[in-house]
Amino acid sequence: MAVVDKAPVDVSYARTDFHSECEAAVNEQINIEYNVSYVYHAIYAFFDRDNVGLPGIAAYFKKESEEERQHAELLMEYQNLRGGRVKLQSIIAPEMEFGHPEKGDALYAFELALSLEKLNFQKLRHLHEIAEKHGDSQMCDFVEGSLLKDQVDSVKKTAEFVSQLRRIGKGLGVFQFDKDFQGA
Repeated sequence: MAVVDKAPVDVSYARTDFHSECEAAVNEQINIEYNVSYVYHAIYAFFDRDNVGLPGIAAYFKKESEEERQHAELLMEYQNLRGGRVKLQSIIAPEMEFGHPEKGDALYAFELALSLEKLNFQKLRHLHEIAEKHGDSQMCDFVEGSLLKDQVDSVKKTAEFVSQLRRIGKGLGVFQFDKDFQGA
């Protein structure tokens, strides 16, 4: 009768020089990406409503939600690649109403998105700093090559939308912004 190796399932064979603080930081970033995705999905649902009727903005936030989820999945794959364990946290229920009496719904939603994009950038930089602190050049390379550049681009793009929406105000300008946005 052959003896079967009964190594514990919770020990990764792939783990090599992956500090526990790096593993925890990757898990934190996974959960940040999922939370941002959830907020963007709520914004999508708001703008998709018949009494809001801005399908271009709705489609944009749906796409952004999917992109954030893809980032979370990329980080999960990375965690598994390095021999870490993915630990998901609860997702916070987002607001579901984005109307604002002075700013209007579109500007308010894009300003919220800009703050989330900036927060995500800061968190990615923190993730990079933790990798650097532990001399994990491979993790630094992953964060730089797979996440940071895209995040900087997202901050810039969202900031431009905020600038445009501040310029046009509420009403017909937002309607035209949405129509032009459908091709974006």
